[in-house]
Amino acid sequence: MTALKDPNSGKTPEAERRVLVVGLGLSGYWTARHMAQTGAEVTVSESRPESELNPDQVSELKSAGVMLETGEHIKKTFLNADLIVVSPGVPLDILPLTAAYERHIPVLGEMELASRNIHEPIIAVTGSNGKSTVTYFLGEMLKNSGLNVFVGGNIGTPLMAYAAKGGGADYLVVEVSSFQLDTIETFHPNISLLLNISPDHLDRYRDYPAYIASKLRIFENQGAGDCLILNDEDPVLSGIPTPTGLHVLRYGPTPNEKRDAFIQEGAIVCGLEEASKRRFSLDHFALPGIHNRENLMAAILVGQALQIPDDIIQTSIDTFRGLPNRLEHVDAFHGVSFFNDSKATNVDAAMRAVGSFTGNVILIAGGRHKGSDYDLLVETGRDRIKTAVFLGEARALLARAFNGAIPFTFAEHMDEAVRKAFEMAQEGDTVLLAPACSSFDMFSDYAHRGRAFVRAVQRLKRTTLEQDDRKRVEAGAVNG
Repeated sequence: MTALKDPNSGKTPEAERRVLVVGLGLSGYWTARHMAQTGAEVTVSESRPESELNPDQVSELKSAGVMLETGEHIKKTFLNADLIVVSPGVPLDILPLTAAYERHIPVLGEMELASRNIHEPIIAVTGSNGKSTVTYFLGEMLKNSGLNVFVGGNIGTPLMAYAAKGGGADYLVVEVSSFQLDTIETFHPNISLLLNISPDHLDRYRDYPAYIASKLRIFENQGAGDCLILNDEDPVLSGIPTPTGLHVLRYGPTPNEKRDAFIQEGAIVCGLEEASKRRFSLDHFALPGIHNRENLMAAILVGQALQIPDDIIQTSIDTFRGLPNRLEHVDAFHGVSFFNDSKATNVDAAMRAVGSFTGNVILIAGGRHKGSDYDLLVETGRDRIKTAVFLGEARALLARAFNGAIPFTFAEHMDEAVRKAFEMAQEGDTVLLAPACSSFDMFSDYAHRGRAFVRAVQRLKRTTLEQDDRKRVEAGAVNG
C-alpha cells in the first residue's frame, strides 16, 4: 500500500493553562478529560443543567479537577480563558464566543485540537448525505485488508478520544461535519472525500453559499502528495477549483473522460490509470438507491489509492450491510415493507430515500425545520409517494408544500404515524421514515427517532398478527 506523508505534526497550543471547553457532549467530555491530564486548568461551560448530563462523566471530570458551569454560558468565564475549545453542537455566534473573538482569544474545535497530536494518516469523509455509511464502509474495507483502523470523528468515537489514548492505528477514517470544519486551522487529511453538497443546516448558516464554503474547507490544507475524491455529478462539486498539486479523483454514474470511476453494466468500473481499469460487481451490494452506488465509488477509489487488493474490495462490497437508520429494512408483514431512514435529516437525503423506490411509498416525515425547501421533495415524490404522514414542528410547512400535489394526514406521535401509514398501505407498498427534518423537537437525536420507529413497527406487527390469529380462531369456530 502506498505510504502517506504525515502532515498533522503540530502540537497542542503551548502555555494554554486556562482552557474552557464549551459543551459537554461526548467530544467535550474527552477534550476536558485530556486537557486536565496535560495539567491545564480546565473549565466546562454547558448550557444544560447538571441534572441532564451524564452523571458518571460529571463525577469523573470533577475528580480530575475540572470545574463545571452549567445552566448557562457565562461571558466572564469565556474572557478569562487562554484557549476555548468548542464542541460541534455549539453555535459559533453565541454572545460569549463573539466576545472572545473580539478579545482575540483562540477558539478551536475538538477535531482541530485532536489532530495536532495525531501522526497517523487521516482519511476524512464529508458531504451533506451518506458520509456515515462511507466512513464505516472504509473502516470495514481497511480492516478486511488486515490494517488496524480507527473509525470515528463525527460519529461514534470522537477524534480526541483517539488522541487521548495515545493512538496506534495504521489509518484513521474520520467523518467530518460542516460544524467541525468551521473551527479548523491546520487539520490536514491525507485523503479527503467530498461526497455531495445540498442545502442543510440553514438554521446555523447565514445562507447556502456559507454552508458550501464550510464543506469545501476539508481540503484547504491539502497539497502535493495528498488526494481529494470528488463526486463529479454533483452540481456544486463538478467545477470547484482545487489546490495546485493535489491529486484529484472524480467519479459519477456514467462514463466520462474526466472520471476515474463510473457505473457500467451492473458494475463499478474504476482505475487510476486507463490501462488498469477494474470492474467491481454490484450483484451482492445490499444498499438500495443510486446514491449508495455513487458513494461506493468514492470508497473504492480510496481502496485503489491505498493499493488494497481487488478481492478484498469486492468482498467488502459483497458483505457490507449498511448502518441502522440509513434506508434500514425494518420488517414486512401483510405485504407492506417498512424502511427506517431516520438519518434523512434534510430534504436532499429524503429525496434520495424516496428515489430509491419505484413507487407506492407512504412517507412519514417531519421534525424540526432546518430552513430547507420542501417543494423539492414534492417534485421528487409526485410519481413515488402515494400519501404522507406528517408529525412534529414542521408538519404545517410540509403540508403547505404537499397541498394539492400529494395526499397527506397528520399524527401526534410515532406510533400513530406508523399505524396511519399502514392503514393507508396496500400489498406491495413501502412505509418509509424519511423525515427531511432534524429530530430535536421530539427526540434526542436521529437514532432515538429511528428506535421509536422500529419499536412502533414491532408493536404494530404484534398487534396485527394477534388480530389475524383471533380472526382465524373466530372463523374456525363459526365454520365448525
